[in-house]
Amino acid sequence: MVKLAANLSMMFQDLPFLDRFDAAEATGFYGVEFMFPYDHDPADVAARAQKCGLEVVLFNLPAGDWAGGERGIAALPDRVEEFRAGVAKGLNYARTLGCPRLHLMAGKAPASAEFRAALVSNIGYAADLAAADGIEILIEPINTRVDIPGYFYSTTEEALSVMDEAARSNVRLQYDIYHMQIMEGDLARTIERLLPRIGHMQLADNPGRAEPGSGEINYPWLLSHIDALGYDGWIGCEYRPAGDTKAGLGWARDYLNSRRA
Repeated sequence: MVKLAANLSMMFQDLPFLDRFDAAEATGFYGVEFMFPYDHDPADVAARAQKCGLEVVLFNLPAGDWAGGERGIAALPDRVEEFRAGVAKGLNYARTLGCPRLHLMAGKAPASAEFRAALVSNIGYAADLAAADGIEILIEPINTRVDIPGYFYSTTEEALSVMDEAARSNVRLQYDIYHMQIMEGDLARTIERLLPRIGHMQLADNPGRAEPGSGEINYPWLLSHIDALGYDGWIGCEYRPAGDTKAGLGWARDYLNSRRA
């Protein structure tokens, strides 16, 4: 059964963050993800999720100066102490929220030995701390053509190479269908091959990181295929609604209804 999680950083943006939990529950979601919860007390976020009966399935570790254009600091050798403080903060939130996954963002950095060594070391550090609470650390290849030029890894091969070097069993791949359609294509075969290493998936259509059904990806077929492969994890709806979020959920009605049933 396809399990969709509402991405509360992208969806229901007409509402304050905490009120988006109520909107997600009202539209049939049972899981939510978001980028950063750190502007809110973790107890307040946890209380709202529990009130709505929603599982918090994923959020990001602190990723540097987001407003200033940074997209992670894990690959930056001169930011190790800041990174480690961010891991402690993220794990505190994850424990309070009961969230089993944290996305670690490498950042924009050259693919040199120095930056790679910093990233691998930081992944290992975060994974070792997270393992004590049964939490997975996820890394996500992100397209560099549209969204984050200069991001450290942009293909599954590059991300898996870093994961292999880090060599931690609780480090998993975050597979974003939108990003990988841009960078690799061949989605069905790639997902089938990588399924044992995927810890979380996300979706959006291409072009424009838009609602499924608005672009080139055949989501009814692909989601059915993912389900048939036996993937039982969450798929985060990390897309930009064209207008009102609820009005644009026609593509998801069958999945949401099946979850509610």
